[in-house]
Amino acid sequence: MAALKWINLSLLILYPIAWVAPLMRAGVLPLFGLTEISVLTGLQALWQSDIFLAVLVTLFALFAPYLKTIGLALVHFGLLSDRALPALSMLGKLAMADIFLIALYITIVKGIGFGRIETAWGLYLFSACILVSLIASVVENHARRD
Repeated sequence: MAALKWINLSLLILYPIAWVAPLMRAGVLPLFGLTEISVLTGLQALWQSDIFLAVLVTLFALFAPYLKTIGLALVHFGLLSDRALPALSMLGKLAMADIFLIALYITIVKGIGFGRIETAWGLYLFSACILVSLIASVVENHARRD
């Protein structure tokens, strides 16, 4: 259980790395080079084209997982009540929605066959951060019940 709090705290460092890491490499045709897309570059493009969607993705990709991690750390160190755990769990579920959206975009682009897309290491890092955070909250909920 003590290791869980340190694993959770490591996410405070890993999330920003995952946000700038390449999620995917995309290109229009096989002849042209691939452009790396990260969470932050994707958000920059969204802010220029669709502000409503940019707000939603910013909430899901940046704020929800980071606030959940901070909240869980506060619970671990006794600075926040255990009663906050259900709300923190909900924040984790919102963060998982972002992973679903990224996977959906990749599937759609690959299915169309017009462009070329490759997943990159940042997608795995970002997914792992979300999953570790989700597992940490589930373990914390079960430990607090017992």
